[in-house]
Amino acid sequence: MTGSRIHGFHRLPLAERRRTLGAALGLPAAELAGLAADAPSAELADSMIENAVGTFALPFGVALNFRVNTRDVVIPLVVEEPSVVAAASAAALLARAGGGFTAEADRGAMIGQIQLVDVADGLAAVERLWHARREILAAACALTPGLCRRGCGPRDVEVRLLRTPSDAAMVVVHVLVDTGDAMGANAVNSLVEGLAPLVEEIGPGRACLRILSNLADRRLARASVRIPVDALARGGLAGAEVAARIVEGYELAAVDPYRAATHNKGVMNGIDAVALATGNDWRAIEAGAHAYACRGGAYHPLTRWVVVDGRLIGSIELPMAVSTVGPLVQAHPCVGIALRILGTSSARELAAIMAAVGLASNLAALRALVTDGIQAGHMALHARAVSHAAGARGAAAEELRHQLVVGGDVKLERAREIVRADPRYISGRGLTRV
Repeated sequence: MTGSRIHGFHRLPLAERRRTLGAALGLPAAELAGLAADAPSAELADSMIENAVGTFALPFGVALNFRVNTRDVVIPLVVEEPSVVAAASAAALLARAGGGFTAEADRGAMIGQIQLVDVADGLAAVERLWHARREILAAACALTPGLCRRGCGPRDVEVRLLRTPSDAAMVVVHVLVDTGDAMGANAVNSLVEGLAPLVEEIGPGRACLRILSNLADRRLARASVRIPVDALARGGLAGAEVAARIVEGYELAAVDPYRAATHNKGVMNGIDAVALATGNDWRAIEAGAHAYACRGGAYHPLTRWVVVDGRLIGSIELPMAVSTVGPLVQAHPCVGIALRILGTSSARELAAIMAAVGLASNLAALRALVTDGIQAGHMALHARAVSHAAGARGAAAEELRHQLVVGGDVKLERAREIVRADPRYISGRGLTRV
């Protein structure tokens, strides 16, 4: 592999990008050619969801320049929003000035919940279930022989007493399960359903909900970066000034949930895009991340930024329950390609990389916000989609994009006016009259 620094990559024609990427990663051209196909097929889609009638494709791109734990990594991203790929790549280049990202993920465990209701004496039920933890854990191991053979499986049992809004007692049993390289939803859900009768008997009580929790706070991922402030200079501003402004921007998110929500949305831009590319449940990851942001009783940013000894130091921690195994990896050609582009088959390494991508996305957003503003770069990229929607293709589309950006009016109606007025944009090859 030649590394994640591929100069001029964005200027290459699409087919040439695939060839160049394959050469850089040592992947056969035929393998990456799968990205050009319509995948998944309608037949595969029919096996994935009910009532399938077709497929809906999203752009599959790669973020460059990433170095995570001293290893160069090319990041596959599936996303429709302009600037996400460019922003992550730009932030990763800044991070290289400080050696790149350091990241890790816990082996951790998923949490399966069994809700016990109709409990006559909550404290007594908690005590009985607490003393029966070994029995429950043994039963859990018996229900998950496959996980246990792989060195994974149930690890612990916890018991909690809660009160309903009407002040009735409710007991919740947590079963902590190491699911290895799987996200583990199906395994955990099957386990707690199988354990429910035993828990009902011990309580005693009636098992209501039996399902995993997406607040996977026993399966955390972390990343950090240390960037010399001089590397952050932008738009005539010294690097030290940009770094100070980034910290000021972070501090608003630290005290204001209105800003924190948007701050964390920027974090998830990159994380969700990797999750989609690798066939992971981005909705579960989002739910866990936002719940974790509220763990102190108020909504807070997932990242933290400070300046120490001439370096901007950023860090992130969030739940990251991801998978690198399962039917989708085998069935969906793009998921397998994404994992090979990343060069990993470990869920823990994938989780760590995703945390680094989230930190990079946040850095890019903050740096843009405190300097030129977010719209300059975003609208320049958005203009491509506007040009295409107006009917321009190829070189004409790029010329129209440039004209829209220079004119400062990146709107579809303006693009259509230009196309109507200038016959150069109308051709028989891929262009349509609007």
